[in-house]
Amino acid sequence: MIDEVQIIPIKPVDGLIAFASVVYNNAVFLGSIGVHTKLDGSGFRLTYPTKKVMGKDMHLFHPINCTLSQEIEEAIFAKLKKVMKKSNDRYS
Repeated sequence: MIDEVQIIPIKPVDGLIAFASVVYNNAVFLGSIGVHTKLDGSGFRLTYPTKKVMGKDMHLFHPINCTLSQEIEEAIFAKLKKVMKKSNDRYS
């Protein structure tokens, strides 16, 4: 269960528009999740953090089943819509 979601919008760079973090089950903090626009403009996608070790990208964490992946996506995308709406309202 996703208990908390935070979105930090950034100036867009190559489709990256924000970073997100979630708290899962009031027990685990997952941060530095990249939020990107899809290449065809039809929505958003997530990328999970990696670290380069001896020339290889090593995953720091990522969901290993579809259910958790969908739960994280839905929570982040719902919060992102609220953040984007507030931002648009501010500049309208």
